[in-house]
Amino acid sequence: MLTIKQITENTEAVLRGLEKKHFKNAKETIDQVIALNDKRRSTQNQLDKNLAEVNSLSRTIGQLMKEGKKEEAESARARVAELKEGNKELDATMTQAATDMQNILYTIPNVPYDEVPEGVGAEDNVVEKMGGMETELPKDALPHWELAKKYDLIDFDLGVKITGAGFPVYKGKGAQLQRALINFFLDEARKSGYTEIMPPTVVNTASGYGTGQLPDKEGQMYHCEVDDLYLIPTAEVPVTNIYRDVILEEKQLPIMNCAYTQCFRREAGSYGKDVRGLNRLHEFSKVELVRIDKPEHSKQSHQEMLNHVEGLLQKLELPYRILRLCGGDMSFTAALCFDFEVYSEAQKRWLEVSSVSNFDTYQANRLKCRYRNADKKTELCHTLNGSALALPRIVAALLENNQTPEGIRIPKALVPYCGFDIID
Repeated sequence: MLTIKQITENTEAVLRGLEKKHFKNAKETIDQVIALNDKRRSTQNQLDKNLAEVNSLSRTIGQLMKEGKKEEAESARARVAELKEGNKELDATMTQAATDMQNILYTIPNVPYDEVPEGVGAEDNVVEKMGGMETELPKDALPHWELAKKYDLIDFDLGVKITGAGFPVYKGKGAQLQRALINFFLDEARKSGYTEIMPPTVVNTASGYGTGQLPDKEGQMYHCEVDDLYLIPTAEVPVTNIYRDVILEEKQLPIMNCAYTQCFRREAGSYGKDVRGLNRLHEFSKVELVRIDKPEHSKQSHQEMLNHVEGLLQKLELPYRILRLCGGDMSFTAALCFDFEVYSEAQKRWLEVSSVSNFDTYQANRLKCRYRNADKKTELCHTLNGSALALPRIVAALLENNQTPEGIRIPKALVPYCGFDIID
């Protein structure tokens, strides 16, 4: 959530950033926030004056009674009663203005950094880097959903029977490959200094608001209405919320956590070839990186996270590219975001496998996640997160890009985790 200070002190810069994100009615919305803040402040000022007068009169009443000035004391009592009644109205007005302002602030996306390119959608993203080896497949190469059936790795129809579309059942070496990737990703994160967390996979509404999934993504989240709990779309939500309403010490930063969880997304509106096989699921496995950092160090943290994800893709021997997302394709909460995509040779298309984002103070302001600096003053932290990695499309690319007449080759880095070097 943007801070009032950001909005009032840098209004034009905020408006330019919101325009880059194509936020509709930006000026009207910002004007509303400023007007409500002015109302809240002016009401608070009047309330403070009234309270000061009440305190002053209350002290005077006793003295007047001692001096026998009963009429003046009664007049002072009447004024105190009048002020207290008025203060109730002022307090209600101030509270309502603050609530209205907060509700509007929740609807305003984060302001992108200057280095975020202009653009409306995915076609305007900028390719920062390409890496990995090109894959040459046999002419009769199969997409992963056919390979999964051929080698009895994943049963999509059984998932439909048990639950519905988008909930596959992994079997045999398919299940082993999943588990191998999870352990590989977690071990690599640990080697890079991350502490493993095993969080709940359901969160309360406060957690959803804390990281910005609510009120922006209600339609994408599974809601347990009886308990008012949400299945998590990513481990970012519970892991970042560990630091909600927490004041950290500067020496604790950066905090580096990782977590493996199942993730749940309704993916409303998804259709067509993009949802075949593992391309888009409702339930999937993912290892997430989360960092809490000082503002002056968050840029370095972001780069270290990008390097970590790139290193994973290199060890998996997959062709990849890194995209700097344009304003129109960035998430609601991100100030700067890079996507990693792997190339699916059998499908002839790029598949997104990770987004690595810096949220600046946007999430921290919602979370009230702060740290105490060297001067003992509290400041908002910066939060960052990234997938390292999401499994479904990694599995899809591994199956497709490593198919041979003899079977599906397992990348060297994964063999110790799988216990086999080929799926045949």
